Amino acid sequence: MTLLAQISDLHLDGGERAARRATRVMDYLRALPREVDALLVTGDIADHGAEGEYEEATRILKAPFPVLTCPGNHDARPAYRKALLGTAPEPGPINQAHHIGGTAVLMCDSTIPGRDEGRLDAETLAWIETTLTELPQDAPALLAFHQPPVRMHHPLPDSCMLEETGPLADLLQAHPEVVAVLTGHAHTAAGSTFAGRPLIVGPAVTWTLRMPWEGDAPADREQPPGLAFHVLDDDRRLTTHYRVVI
Repeated sequence: MTLLAQISDLHLDGGERAARRATRVMDYLRALPREVDALLVTGDIADHGAEGEYEEATRILKAPFPVLTCPGNHDARPAYRKALLGTAPEPGPINQAHHIGGTAVLMCDSTIPGRDEGRLDAETLAWIETTLTELPQDAPALLAFHQPPVRMHHPLPDSCMLEETGPLADLLQAHPEVVAVLTGHAHTAAGSTFAGRPLIVGPAVTWTLRMPWEGDAPADREQPPGLAFHVLDDDRRLTTHYRVVI
């Protein structure tokens, strides 16, 4: 069994509110009686893409378990690389593969610099294909990126979702070892399907999306920060539990 936690959309901006909410979630995770195998952070770590915001993220996200990240539309690749990853501030996609127990977790860059909608470009799709092909036989895999590839039934996230999803669907059809797709961006805990696979949308740390049937204002800033726990069992069944941190 592999136990993964997921948080998303911290929007750290140097202010007290965002830092307090992110710290609360990390304190909760670090205090669990059973340590998670890894934490996935699915984008919008920073609010403005400034180096100082990633330096703050580095401090807040420090943990005794692996912390795996991918960028969101509010993130900036050069500053993200330099201050969060400690690598050269290059402009290209930030794609990283991790092996957690017997599971491959591919943290993919779906961002389009300067735009809110997402796309898995040719470089990233080729990287995913190569990485999956090189996995040991029967090894399960998870794909994680920021923008969901399906509608959330709210005009805000639906105006900037993942575009050009056909190549991703084709890739998933060719790789049954991919158990599920994990995203963030929508600021709501949600479950759907894409290309016959579970699509799990992690809740946001900073604020929660109020759906159209819940009221007119989309941002509910009074809801506590949320997170997801993903349990991948030996039969490749993924079970997700959502929690809020008071």
